Amino acid sequence: MTEFARRVEQVSISGIREVFEAAGDDAINLGLGQPDFPTPAHARRGAIEAIESGRADAYTSNKGTQQLREAISAKYDRDYGLEVDPGDVIATSGGSEALHLALEAHVDPGEEVIFPDPGFVSYDALTHIADGTPKPVGLREDLTLDPATVEDAITEETAAFIVNSPANPTGAVQSEADMREFARIADEHDVLCLSDEVYEHIVFEGEHHSPLKFADTDNVVVISACSKTYSMTGWRLGWVVAGAASPPSPRRADGATQTNRRIERMLRVHQYGQACASAPAQFAAEAALTGPQEPVQEMVETFEQRRDLVLDGLTDAGLEVPTPEGAFYAMPKVPDGWCDEVLERGVVVVPGDAFGANGEGYARLSYATGTEELKEALEIMDAATQAVR
Repeated sequence: MTEFARRVEQVSISGIREVFEAAGDDAINLGLGQPDFPTPAHARRGAIEAIESGRADAYTSNKGTQQLREAISAKYDRDYGLEVDPGDVIATSGGSEALHLALEAHVDPGEEVIFPDPGFVSYDALTHIADGTPKPVGLREDLTLDPATVEDAITEETAAFIVNSPANPTGAVQSEADMREFARIADEHDVLCLSDEVYEHIVFEGEHHSPLKFADTDNVVVISACSKTYSMTGWRLGWVVAGAASPPSPRRADGATQTNRRIERMLRVHQYGQACASAPAQFAAEAALTGPQEPVQEMVETFEQRRDLVLDGLTDAGLEVPTPEGAFYAMPKVPDGWCDEVLERGVVVVPGDAFGANGEGYARLSYATGTEELKEALEIMDAATQAVR
């Protein structure tokens, strides 16, 4: 009898899903990492017009349409002053596929992948699926990732380290100094820095910085998506960007620059596993990136107001909460039994250990839900806190 692959047997269904299934139908769901805003109208129109004109009927280029990749390139210039060649972009089926193909293309069996703990649940699972060895590392008190901790964890067996800012599940935002250090570490140790920037525009204090801006080599690969910024989780449209080697790649006899080596390897994985991202979603993403950005600003302002409401409510309940500077999550320290008590009272939160061993004693809650529901949930969590103390 054919047995199951060892790399898959090491992966379990997400603990987040287990919490959802344990909740009642009328529970207030603070476990979902999904904005409660509609996809911007101009993004929807981009898909509708492409469908009605027949432009979305066929495969696109494996990398994605030229227009979308040009829009992504222009976005990095507009937002960060970064020059990204459209040829150095692959459109993917969400940020999750981008993360998957980056790890598959760079990790050999047994090689280590360093990532934050607590951290996004896919880092551990996708490392196993790539047949790598997960190497989670702890965070600072403010729940940011210390570059020194990452550098100390690097060995001869390290293939990559993952940086996530703004972070899921913590809401932490790395400083510019940290990002410079991550780029230096990637350059000096010749190790891949995989920068997960899916929440890049949801920042409340300061600004987002990418290690791609500070790297002297091609050892930084960036993942992002429309999912959170444009409330397009269901559209499944992300991308991966890889910097060109320094010095620049030599030119062929016809004058064209040789293919970016990291993009070419990731494209090998993508073209056989996915072929191309959904064509309608690509046209929607192009419209989202090139159209009005006011819906993004309005959403971020609302999330900041909700963040402040949640921080005040949890603090009033007597819980210690590191202040999240981005994304739409808070991660308070909670007493034993708190998550179960809250769930029994009809509010879904995710136990911190679903995001790694160092998440024990924390809970993650999302404020990507209505303000009135948040107020009701905070009252319930206050009562639950008093009940378990």
